[in-house]
Amino acid sequence: MVLLVTSASGANGSGYGKLLAFDGDGELLGPFSEDARIVDPRGVGVDGTLLYLNSGSNRVLAINSKGQVVRETGEIPGLNPGGGNFGPDGRYYVGLRAARAIMAFAPTLEGTGETVLPPAVVPFPRGFAFGQDGTFFLASGIGPGGEGDNTILAFGPERKINDSWKVEDSELSPLDLTIAPTGNVVVSSEHPFGSPDAVSTIREYDRTDGHLVRVLAPDRGTQFRRPRGLRFGPDRKLFCVAQDEVVAFDFATGESLGPVVRLPGLNGQAVIFFG
Repeated sequence: MVLLVTSASGANGSGYGKLLAFDGDGELLGPFSEDARIVDPRGVGVDGTLLYLNSGSNRVLAINSKGQVVRETGEIPGLNPGGGNFGPDGRYYVGLRAARAIMAFAPTLEGTGETVLPPAVVPFPRGFAFGQDGTFFLASGIGPGGEGDNTILAFGPERKINDSWKVEDSELSPLDLTIAPTGNVVVSSEHPFGSPDAVSTIREYDRTDGHLVRVLAPDRGTQFRRPRGLRFGPDRKLFCVAQDEVVAFDFATGESLGPVVRLPGLNGQAVIFFG
């Protein structure tokens, strides 16, 4: 099993613009795939033996363990995909950065995607995931132009906002969202977003009502700048990709385990284990 990281490029930063693979010791193995359709890669998800990747070339790709693209949507003008996650219905859900919406695709990637939330339902989507009971949690953050707000919304089965689930946290500025093994909601946060003095943390919220449970912070030897994608590993450790590194936490204790990957120029967007 390898650790995969999407590294942005171009307007999104000075990163590699590649899907990068790392071994268990954090050593760079190189690009996981050299397929030309992988451009400025973003969100990822795993379904069985396939890795689904959102490409800045306005398409979604499915990649096998050899790095070969075996399925794709084809180019969808204006798609501009961001984060990705599989839903309880087996479909692959993609955040649309320009439309400020969420679209679902069949795992075959055939046919057209279905928009599952109204366009611009939040000012700037910053990560989403499904809770253990099917609740759809959507982080709303600040965009590159300063537009947006800092909160997390919960949508019930009919995609109506659950007003009884409410986050009130003045130090939250979410960048990505995942669900913990406990069912709680976990986000990476940089507050104030884009500030040279921003404080980067991992923040956990109760799955039942949204109250702040605890804050995980890196140790002093970890830079932890510009945190983005979050994933739980096979051993239930929590991994977060950031500028120049991937940082791990023992989620059970909240202890920072420091960087497991160090790579200058890594403008990490998403992280996942595959293989």
